[in-house]
Amino acid sequence: MKFIDEAIIAVQSGNGGSGCVSFRREKFIRYGGPDGGDGGDGGDVILFSTSRKRTLYSFRFKREFKAKDGASGQGKKKTGKKGEDLVIEVPPGTLVTSLDDGRIIKDFTEADETFIVANGGRGGQGNTRFKSSTHRAPRFAQPGEPGKTLSLKIELKLLSDVGIIGLPNAGKSTLIRAISSANPKIGDYPFTTLTPNLGVVQTDKGEPFVVSDIPGLIEGAHQGAGLGTRFLKHIERTRILVHLIDVSLVNVDDPLKDYRMTNKELLLYNKKLIEKPQIVVLNKLDLPDADISAEQFQSAMPDKMVLRISALSGKGVSRLISKIVEVLGRGDE
Repeated sequence: MKFIDEAIIAVQSGNGGSGCVSFRREKFIRYGGPDGGDGGDGGDVILFSTSRKRTLYSFRFKREFKAKDGASGQGKKKTGKKGEDLVIEVPPGTLVTSLDDGRIIKDFTEADETFIVANGGRGGQGNTRFKSSTHRAPRFAQPGEPGKTLSLKIELKLLSDVGIIGLPNAGKSTLIRAISSANPKIGDYPFTTLTPNLGVVQTDKGEPFVVSDIPGLIEGAHQGAGLGTRFLKHIERTRILVHLIDVSLVNVDDPLKDYRMTNKELLLYNKKLIEKPQIVVLNKLDLPDADISAEQFQSAMPDKMVLRISALSGKGVSRLISKIVEVLGRGDE
């Protein structure tokens, strides 16, 4: 359950500062020797993988990155200040390759990995460095080395942050289309979705997140019914689950029947799935008598918050997105 998100960026490390040509000028000292300091090194460009990032969305707005240059040397043998390093954050799972020759530069497989992709240029030596017994007053210094410029291709194999689960026809594909840029095919028949659809959801609160609709899980899915084991494997990689329930199919005598059945399949396949944070959502609140069925469901589950939405009309969808952001944020702390 992944797709490729990619971006092309240009990075440049800082130029080294120039060395200084300077001589001591002190009262009562007839011959002041050279005292020019070295230039500071240019800043490095550093890539850092962090779980705070989940997509390459930020590179849509900025594609050129440059570290600070080193400062020039000064008299009295003062070395110029080193240029500030530039740290570029990427999500875990990012593959960095050279755009020029396709060479793999770094594969970030885990969070909190650091890699210097471009070293800053070295600062030039001041004239103090060139003093010798035969050359007591050198009037020259080295220029700083230029920084490195690289064109990089960064690719991310996106794993879904949020998995939308539920029975066939619960409205999962409609919901993913409503909250993201994904455009899955939708039809009124069982097993509408035969492969997971993924979309990136942009929010007003920080990093976007990746959402996927998991094709309908039916009874016996943990044993392979309805390609169940294939889709259950996808759920293992999600961080949280949105359990979508068709409110029109809520059983009057047993309102939680479908809810329990789906969770039972998760438990029988892998008990860790049932431990994932789960947001329960009643869908299709635009249908007649939907509010009555929703109240029956909520009464049967008094200790758990149940959101009510209409993925078709958009009612309640923004609140659901806010709740997802809130739950994902807890995992980032």
